Amino acid sequence: MSGFIRSRAGKAIGGIAAVGISALFLAGCTGTGGGGDASEPADDQPREELTLKVGTALPQTGNLAFLGPPEEAGVAYAVSQINEVSDTTGLTIDPVYGDSGDTDNKAYETEIPRLLGEDVSAIIGAASSGTSLQFIDQVVGAGVIQFSPANTSDQFTTYDDNGLYFRTAPSDVLQGEVLGNLIAEDGAQTLGMIVLNDSYGTGLAKYVTEAFEAAGGEVVAAPTYNTGDTTFDAQISEVLAADPDAIALITFEEITTILPSLFGQFDASKLYFVDGNLSNFGDEFPAGSLTGAKGTLPGLSIDSIGDFTDALDEFVASEGIEPLTEYSYAAESFDATILLALASLAANSTDPADIAAKLIEVSGGEGDGEKCTTYAECAEIIVGGGVADYDGVSGPITFNEVGDPTEASIGIYQFGEDNTYSAYEG
Repeated sequence: MSGFIRSRAGKAIGGIAAVGISALFLAGCTGTGGGGDASEPADDQPREELTLKVGTALPQTGNLAFLGPPEEAGVAYAVSQINEVSDTTGLTIDPVYGDSGDTDNKAYETEIPRLLGEDVSAIIGAASSGTSLQFIDQVVGAGVIQFSPANTSDQFTTYDDNGLYFRTAPSDVLQGEVLGNLIAEDGAQTLGMIVLNDSYGTGLAKYVTEAFEAAGGEVVAAPTYNTGDTTFDAQISEVLAADPDAIALITFEEITTILPSLFGQFDASKLYFVDGNLSNFGDEFPAGSLTGAKGTLPGLSIDSIGDFTDALDEFVASEGIEPLTEYSYAAESFDATILLALASLAANSTDPADIAAKLIEVSGGEGDGEKCTTYAECAEIIVGGGVADYDGVSGPITFNEVGDPTEASIGIYQFGEDNTYSAYEG
């Protein structure tokens, strides 16, 4: 592969890192990513009545289970909007929900065959990069699209995926740059990390380290642990013994076991979280335990997409679903579902290869579409014979030829006295 990352250093503005959030550009890689040359239907070809089956392999269980509710709600909300206008578009989505689990409980070993047996055209998931890597070959080998709303490992950029893998979350190259620079800008000269030993954890730790060291800092300890581990005393002791100015916790839900051992031994305002563990802990810990701690999360600031989260809350209530307490990757899951439907509509087909060949187009990756921001608006353009360019709730998206979004934002958040986070205004 030949490629480059182009970004501009920037400061945090209203909770969003301004480059370090910039745009992420990836040059072409042969043999990888979402693309294809399926033939387009002739202009005079009648439009088909389409029923698009989409499966989900999102974390109902495992060490990212806290992300399951917002992600599944995002999918379900998109399905409701798509099916609401099916009488004018001719396309209906039939969702099949499933559990990805994690690499410890391995729920995917039974769930992925079940979903493929349902003859789905695409599977949305997993949230965890490490989990997705366990079944991507099985999915794309079956000729089915895998579309993750939350995978951030850089491994997917060059993965040999038969042109059938896409994601609405950016690579950790960007989050690592933002987090490493944030820690340095906050005045830390030495950094300790506790790192999940999988493609997500070690990859993100690598880019945090590169950014922090480029800013003049030194990583003094970075012990790892494995999925399924339940005690972390050795890792905590190693990091504290190095006496760092700051600690970055690159973990999943194991954070709830790690944090109590840090309380009282390390200044909470010098702790840094990542998307895998940024959560509204509330009364799970004593009030004020996390005051001042910061974290990063790919996507537009949750505070800036309040209209979407309010509408999502109303939808969840109308469906009798338990109210959401987290919104991480809900917008990315919503957008993934909308994009799959638009690509199916543009291809006039539910064949995965045909859909994959249109995903770049409907995201605006070919640069010749008409901007639109809702499914109904974009579908009207497509049905009318035009080319739609969907700008989503999570951002412009705009896929490149390897199925990665070319523009992305990283939100920066800070915990208050109630152990919940909001956009950082520093």
